Amino acid sequence: MKEEILGVTINKETEQQLLDKIQTDIEIGRKSRIVAINPEKVMMASKDPALRTLLNESTYQIPDGVGIKIASRMRGGEIRERVTGIGMMDALLQLAHKHGHRIFMYGAKKATVELAAQNIQKKYPNLVVAGTLDGYEKDPAKIIETINAAQPQILFVALGSPKQELFIRENMEQLNVNIFQGVGGSFDVYSGNVKRAPKLFLNTGTEWLYRLASQPTRIKRQMALPQFLIKAVRDKGGSRR
Repeated sequence: MKEEILGVTINKETEQQLLDKIQTDIEIGRKSRIVAINPEKVMMASKDPALRTLLNESTYQIPDGVGIKIASRMRGGEIRERVTGIGMMDALLQLAHKHGHRIFMYGAKKATVELAAQNIQKKYPNLVVAGTLDGYEKDPAKIIETINAAQPQILFVALGSPKQELFIRENMEQLNVNIFQGVGGSFDVYSGNVKRAPKLFLNTGTEWLYRLASQPTRIKRQMALPQFLIKAVRDKGGSRR
């Protein structure tokens, strides 16, 4: 159930189908990691074999970014639903709320991660925020010990990409956790420090336009989209599986 675009594999399932698989992973004690794939990341991976391997090693590569959905359709692929990184995090929080799962939050500033945890606990009272740890803690032994002591089923890592994905790959075997997701700046959103785009932009897949208007300095990053679409359509080496 994956599709390949410029050498990067991406899941074709809907968000709900992915959640069903993730819940099964938790029930049977399987370790799985989630990474969000957007056009910028694919373009970087097309030039960086190490990054491409890091992304492709993940269990679930979710189609974050409307450009991924557009490219898939233009290539005759089957990706029809965008699954954003923060959208998946919120879906996992709802899953944890439904089943009473324990979560742990690692990354960002101390005040940010703690406030985000408080807000999440208020919004989803049936889940358990088993612990938090800010991203300034660098001692691997302490990080692993702290997370394992909390006994979470789900770990959210907010260190920025690809640092968070590297942390997960290097430490997941030592961590007694089922589900790992790198979530970038999502803790800033849950803490209230950063606001998401209005629903109109979210529902139409134009959140990138809202971000660009709010942060004009993102123009260089957004220029990767047309380059990505041209390269993805021209590419003949992509495959569906």
